[in-house]
Amino acid sequence: MKLFLKGFRCDTPKCAIDRRDTVPGMHNTRRGKLTDYGVHLREKQKVKHYYGVLERQFRRYFALATRSSGNTGATLMSLLERRLDNVVHRLGFGHSRSQARQIVAHGHITVNGRKVDVPSYLVKAGDVIRVQNRKKSLGSVQANLAEANREVPDFLARSEGSIPEGRMVRLPESFDVSIPVNAQLIIEFCSK
Repeated sequence: MKLFLKGFRCDTPKCAIDRRDTVPGMHNTRRGKLTDYGVHLREKQKVKHYYGVLERQFRRYFALATRSSGNTGATLMSLLERRLDNVVHRLGFGHSRSQARQIVAHGHITVNGRKVDVPSYLVKAGDVIRVQNRKKSLGSVQANLAEANREVPDFLARSEGSIPEGRMVRLPESFDVSIPVNAQLIIEFCSK
């Protein structure tokens, strides 16, 4: 499955990820069917790689989701969607999540007028995400916006002007997640 980790490169047919009918290696034998454990692990790893979080961070998000009321899987995915680097990417300020993470870490983004350089910062409903009014900050973000006219999801609103900014209108729901993921498999895996 393409996770779109390299930005727009994976949208074209020339993507570096090509599917073969055989497994890698010299001896093209079929491997056995994945076990239940393997299916659960693969789903968790897919989400971790997609959002760019490490195991310790993922465990922290799972603990937060478990303590909160409501559906644990939906809460977990909502927490991951609320990360500042993900919000910056979904607003179109960065090509990929890794570039959005770098934009945040280098201090090019403010949240409610305050500079935030922590990519794992959890954005709340009503927060305003704005690019710093500096030449370096504005240059890269405006180039990304011009090159990729990406559609903004429903829970975010983007206003383009001399200084691009976005607002989190509401907290993301389970249907706002941009990849097909079965959160129940992740919850079952992490609950063991």
